[in-house]
Amino acid sequence: MTEQEKNQYTLLLNLRKELEDANYQYYVLNAPTLSDFAFDEKMRQLQQLEQEHPEWYDPNSPTQHVGSDLFGQPQSHHTKKSRSGFEQVKHRYPMLSLANTYSREEIEEWLRKLPTNVEIVCELKYDGLGISLWYENGKLTRALTRGDGTQGDDVINNILTIPNIPKQLKTSTPPQHVEIRGEVLMSWESFERLNKERLEQEESLFANPRNAASGTLKLQDTQEVARRSLSAYLYYIPGNDVAIPTHQQRLAQAAQWGLPVSDATQLCHSIDEVMHFIHYWDIERKKLPVATDGIVLKVNDLHQQDELGYTAKSPRWAIAYKFPAEKQLTKLKHISYQVGRTGVVTPVANLEPIQLSGTIVQRATLHNEDFIRQLNIQEGDMVWVEKGGEIIPKIIGKESSQGDGVAVKGEGYQFPTVCPECGASLVRVEGEAAWRCPNEAGCPPQIKGKIEHFVSRKAMNIEGLGSETIDLLYSQGLLNNIADIYDLTQQDIARQERLGDKSALNILNSIQESKKIPWARVLFALGIRMVGETTAKKIAKRYPSIEQLQWASLEQLITIEDVGEQIANNIIAYFNDLHNLDIVQRLLSAGVQFETTALQPTELSNRLEGKTIVISGVFSQHSRDEYKAMIEAHGGKNAGSISKKTSFVLAGENMGPEKKKKAESLGIALMNEDAFLKLIED
Repeated sequence: MTEQEKNQYTLLLNLRKELEDANYQYYVLNAPTLSDFAFDEKMRQLQQLEQEHPEWYDPNSPTQHVGSDLFGQPQSHHTKKSRSGFEQVKHRYPMLSLANTYSREEIEEWLRKLPTNVEIVCELKYDGLGISLWYENGKLTRALTRGDGTQGDDVINNILTIPNIPKQLKTSTPPQHVEIRGEVLMSWESFERLNKERLEQEESLFANPRNAASGTLKLQDTQEVARRSLSAYLYYIPGNDVAIPTHQQRLAQAAQWGLPVSDATQLCHSIDEVMHFIHYWDIERKKLPVATDGIVLKVNDLHQQDELGYTAKSPRWAIAYKFPAEKQLTKLKHISYQVGRTGVVTPVANLEPIQLSGTIVQRATLHNEDFIRQLNIQEGDMVWVEKGGEIIPKIIGKESSQGDGVAVKGEGYQFPTVCPECGASLVRVEGEAAWRCPNEAGCPPQIKGKIEHFVSRKAMNIEGLGSETIDLLYSQGLLNNIADIYDLTQQDIARQERLGDKSALNILNSIQESKKIPWARVLFALGIRMVGETTAKKIAKRYPSIEQLQWASLEQLITIEDVGEQIANNIIAYFNDLHNLDIVQRLLSAGVQFETTALQPTELSNRLEGKTIVISGVFSQHSRDEYKAMIEAHGGKNAGSISKKTSFVLAGENMGPEKKKKAESLGIALMNEDAFLKLIED
């Protein structure tokens, strides 16, 4: 082997490893490390090397298989369960990926390989998680992820929470078996809401709606899946179970069955018609409620599809045109550092203002020290900024032709060693990327952040104590921790700027009401690292009082669903801190609920089991949150919006007219609170 061949072989091995790692990050961890364009460029480079050197062929090369979303293989040959907890099922037909293209020239090259006078169906390429739905005699029986293309995880229980996927086809004569494939999506609105919640909890953010949808669909908690409001678009019926000769006609049939099929399709007969469709949707897609990242071109005639066949990982009769991500070059003026509620210090890039996807961008997160070192950026550099998923500004690299920065590059970059807010020495826990300020009780952003979290709607729901009011009370020494809230007087609040006696009374009344908040939400409100709302419910169910929880061992805690060693250690560390124990004691003395009382049991009956209930309107006998707790206590599920899966609406006074109209159109019953209380009491 010549020296050049040795270098090429080394490059080939490196590309294979890098692409496999990128596939794992993208499909399994939902945390992509490469942009689509960068991934495709590396894949093409690898394909070219393998074509030039067929002697280096490897059936395990990423050029020979699709990326896999399977979290490991089944634990033994005795079970079909994967380590993710889902049953792994073999696809009836291989579920492959599409070849990507980025230019008119590449589309023309693909078209030249097709039969003459071929019809092409152009569709939007929705950016979600691939799913295969199986209907047996019209009833939805399985829902498989792409997996490794040969087999996938059956996530049917999670799919059943998606409102626009019907459990039964709308036809009196359904086929004995039909499979239809598509994408599970998360809307921009739901994505923003979820990331906002995760930001408040200082959890890692999802990079885009696709990763959020993928992560959601692999959860074991169907209630949490339902809360995140997924949707779907379906676009392909494989096989011969349906005797319809063209792709477009099959889509029309699927729509008649009540399946969610996009109407943004067009039958094209020339490259000009294809490009017109692409240019139109490159602009109009920005008005859509869900993410799209390109256009899919498919041969319409199914007989022609069969003749064209497949490569090892994609069909020859279809191709995806990917929209280029919008990016701009700007100057990184300086790096500032923010301290969050749990002490994480996050570097932030302050940029020369630029316009990107219709908005002015001046700041972008730099995530952590490792990210800065990886990109080798410094203050003064010209950097490329794009919007991840066209919504979150992120720096993707620097302009290589310049380097007039003022900071030391690469290995010389120094992350701050002390907290920019309180001066405490920062620490970095082994295995974590973030530096953290350990001064929880004395660092102003941590103190105020914990108080803001404690009073938030999903925690103690104390109205009137917004961030500005908390800042005022903190600056005057009246609020130094969450227990101080219950020592506030009317005079303390009323004398603050823009407040008065009326506002003070409202806040004090809300503080008093917070003493009725159930134990699970109080546990969430304490702000223990990584103990989110859902996890707190599961912990509170196992340990119905704080006295029991604070003596729980690591071995006991990790037996709780969703509680791993890291969360368990965080809980133990919280109760080993004397400052925290003092706060808990003061909250107990103030009357905060630290146990599940007879009025707030976790489970009362299964009277509402299998029922999905929407609450709307104003109630006189109980609050909306209390009714939600009652529904869960009797085995029911709460939902935020009305759909075909809604069992009934718990309707109070002044119910929203749109909700009422939708309930009537779907034939969903309205139940007043008297009837509801009688139902659960009986």
